[in-house]
Amino acid sequence: MRAIAYHHGDLRRTILTTAVDAISESGVDGWSLRELARRAGVSHAAPAHHFGDRTGLLTAVAAEGYELLADTLQAAEPGFLEAGLAYIRFATEHPAHFTVMFQPALYRADDDVVVQARDRAGRLLRQGAQEVAGERSDADSTALAGWSIAHGFASLWLAQALPAHTRADAVAAARPVLRRLIER
Repeated sequence: MRAIAYHHGDLRRTILTTAVDAISESGVDGWSLRELARRAGVSHAAPAHHFGDRTGLLTAVAAEGYELLADTLQAAEPGFLEAGLAYIRFATEHPAHFTVMFQPALYRADDDVVVQARDRAGRLLRQGAQEVAGERSDADSTALAGWSIAHGFASLWLAQALPAHTRADAVAAARPVLRRLIER
C-alpha cells in the first residue's frame, strides 16, 4: 500500500474547504470523509484526525458559517434594511455554509465555537432591529420577523423558486421585499 504524499500548510483548512466544495456540489449527504480525503489528496485518516467524524466536520462548517455571517453583518452599512440585505448576500455567496448552519441536527449545535459565533451574528441582527423597533420587546419581534423574511427570501433564491425576473441579483430583488417590513 502506497502512502499518499502531500504538503499542505494548513491541512485542517484544506479539508474544511474541500468539505464546503463537496456540499456545494452534492449537498450535505453526497460525500463521505474518505471521499473528502481523496479530493483533498490526503490520507483517508486525515479528516477524522482533525474533526473526529462527519458531525465534527459539519460543526466546523457551521461555526465558520456563523463567523462569516457575523463578519458580513458587521461590514454592512448600518440599519435594519442593510442587515437583512447583508444576510441575503451572505446566503448567496456562501450557500454551503448557509445550508449546514440551519440544519442543527447535522452538527453539534451546543459546541462552544458554534454558540459564540451564532450569538455574535444574532447580536448584530438585533442591533438593526432595535433601531426600527425602539423598545426591547418589539425589537425581538422585529428581529425575528426580519430574519424570517430574509432567510425565507434567501432560501427561495437558492432553490431557484422565485420568478425568473427576480433572479438577476438577489440583493436588488430583496431590497423592496425587506423594505415592506420596515415601512409597515
